[in-house]
Amino acid sequence: MPEDSDDRRPEDELREMLQRFLSGEGPIDPTRLAGAAGMPADPAQLQALMAQLQAALSRTEDGIDWSAATRQASAAVQRDPGSVTSAERDAVRQAADLAALWLGETTDIGVAATELQLLSRQQWVDATMPVWQEMSEPVANSIASALTRAMQEHAPEEAQEMLAGAERILRNVGGTMFAMQLGTVVGQLARETVAGGDFGFPLLEGRGALLPVNLRTAAEGLEIPEDQVRIWMAVRELAHARLFHHARWLRLHVLSSVREYAEGIRIDVDRLEELAETFDPTNPEELRQALQSGALIPPKTDEQVETLARLETTIALIEGWVDAVTESATQRLPRRDAIAETVRRRRASGGPAEKAFGTLVGLEIRPRRLREAAAFWRAVTDAVGPQVRDSLWDQPDLMPGSADIDDPSRVIARLQGAGELDEMDLALQELLDDAERGAVEPAAGSEPADGEGPAAEEAGADEASVDEPAADEASADEPEPDDDADGGPTRA
Repeated sequence: MPEDSDDRRPEDELREMLQRFLSGEGPIDPTRLAGAAGMPADPAQLQALMAQLQAALSRTEDGIDWSAATRQASAAVQRDPGSVTSAERDAVRQAADLAALWLGETTDIGVAATELQLLSRQQWVDATMPVWQEMSEPVANSIASALTRAMQEHAPEEAQEMLAGAERILRNVGGTMFAMQLGTVVGQLARETVAGGDFGFPLLEGRGALLPVNLRTAAEGLEIPEDQVRIWMAVRELAHARLFHHARWLRLHVLSSVREYAEGIRIDVDRLEELAETFDPTNPEELRQALQSGALIPPKTDEQVETLARLETTIALIEGWVDAVTESATQRLPRRDAIAETVRRRRASGGPAEKAFGTLVGLEIRPRRLREAAAFWRAVTDAVGPQVRDSLWDQPDLMPGSADIDDPSRVIARLQGAGELDEMDLALQELLDDAERGAVEPAAGSEPADGEGPAAEEAGADEASVDEPAADEASADEPEPDDDADGGPTRA
């Protein structure tokens, strides 16, 4: 289209300018843009970056193209897909079968979730990407909007008309860049994770999964027989899956808390404006560092702090229960304590990809207070047994709180029925008392029937005194048998 065409729109000019840049004809070296996206600047990866950004330019709908994240994660996995022999897969299946037997001796919940899937790294990416997207989407939208505003506010006067009608294009490109960064992180996580429940979040809906290729890597260097590592990992993952299968409300509860927290994140526009004022288009490294360091995400609000505290308590209770149940179920493993401590330290420190996700989204995925939560569940188990312990997962309002983790005595007293009736018991008792009074008391204003009333009672008393021997005084004063004789009414 000729440059002097009257039909030329400003956003078309911007699109053509960006397309020239993406073709290598613009002022910025495309390899630097690849660095800003957190990608290696090898020719294949560079070509993929350019293709995905070109696709973002041509999209007619607004919003983030999350397929870019999946493609980027898949590309990262394909560089190191790993391989597993059939013998290794059989060994993991045997470990999973034994884990199911041992776990059945420790808890009855979620017995239907007894099978663990064996996933490759690519299969794990495909299965978990929807959850990573859900956790990241609020932040991605906030960053894309903030970048658009900053560019529009700090563009030269002659570029204002061009940018005025190009908000959708800018948002699409900015969102695609974020999605590609997320894909890179998830691709790295696929090389670190051993099981579906590794990160504390319910990434797989009601299912358990192991990655045999990463399980082998995790066992290397521990100086522990690999078969023991397989069994321990299988028990832990199966416990995680069974918990979420039993407490169907729990997954939505956790993910809703994550989204509530993430939607409260607002990009630090002042910091972004400072970056825009000093930004050198020939050196996108500064932008990459700002995104990866989390510098654009401001301190948490009071509401976010409260939401995060509740979320961390829930995750701690989940992980603590899983740890306590795993410890009990693996008593036959000679090196179970060494395996558990190794895994606990790995989860506490987190890998490079975990840290990258934390700075990218502003949410750490490492569970906190694991030791305290596991100690809480052990104390409850010792006091009331596993069946009563697991009843705390039946519904959300039974969930313990942070204070209960520190002092489980109140929860234990409640589970033991510490002599106090709950509200439902009190209401039921009141209904029974009312019914009993209605059965023995005559209605107001009614006349007693023949043979009833005070006169009849006196006559009956006189007859008893003549025809029956008098009872001794001790028997006369003894109260009638009462439901409370055993310490309280019998509860259904």
